[in-house]
Amino acid sequence: MPVSAYPAPAAPLAPLVIFGAGGLGREVLMLVHQINAAAPTWHIMGFYDDAPSAAGAALHGLPYLGTAADLNAAPGPLHVAVAVGSSRSRAAVVARLTSPRLSFPTLIHPGVACAPYQRLQLGAGCIISQGCILTCDITLGRHVLLNLGCTIGHDAVLEDGCSLMPHANVGGEAHLGAGVYLGTNATVLHQVRIGAGTILGAGAVAIRDLPAHCTAVGVPAQIIKPHVA
Repeated sequence: MPVSAYPAPAAPLAPLVIFGAGGLGREVLMLVHQINAAAPTWHIMGFYDDAPSAAGAALHGLPYLGTAADLNAAPGPLHVAVAVGSSRSRAAVVARLTSPRLSFPTLIHPGVACAPYQRLQLGAGCIISQGCILTCDITLGRHVLLNLGCTIGHDAVLEDGCSLMPHANVGGEAHLGAGVYLGTNATVLHQVRIGAGTILGAGAVAIRDLPAHCTAVGVPAQIIKPHVA
């Protein structure tokens, strides 16, 4: 296995790799550096990606370590941040990472408030970026991605694998099914339910419930096509 381009830390830190060599991978790398600047936590080892174009490349000085199969075979324990923006693609990657030596930490920007009185329930593998605001009594499932500046209101539920792009907003008591994807500046109003696997386009506003496995756009959001589940 290649040696990390980053020097080993003076004190033992938890080993972390990033799966995904695209733009989100670089943003997650930035997030990890921001976490370490506030409280040294992670030793960043390198990155993995199944894309042939990633082989032999470097990600901001970090080495390419291989594919999902290589990651499953890597000695552990090892923490993995899955930096894949598409809800469906991220779920597929997680399903391939089956080694019991792998774990999926939740990464939270140090500027995001997560105090005990907020009563937040966060599943493994969540990524919560800079500028996000979560109020209280919120439930996030496993591998939920909150990109820059998202807001989540009280009593909202986001099931496993939801993806919110920058400045998406979820109102209080809203419910997003597994794998829902909200585009940049998309909004789900208070108490609205979005079915599993549905995509709400950039800037769209869901003012009423949407079924599973469809794409909706506009203000108010209107369904433009169904998906195969």
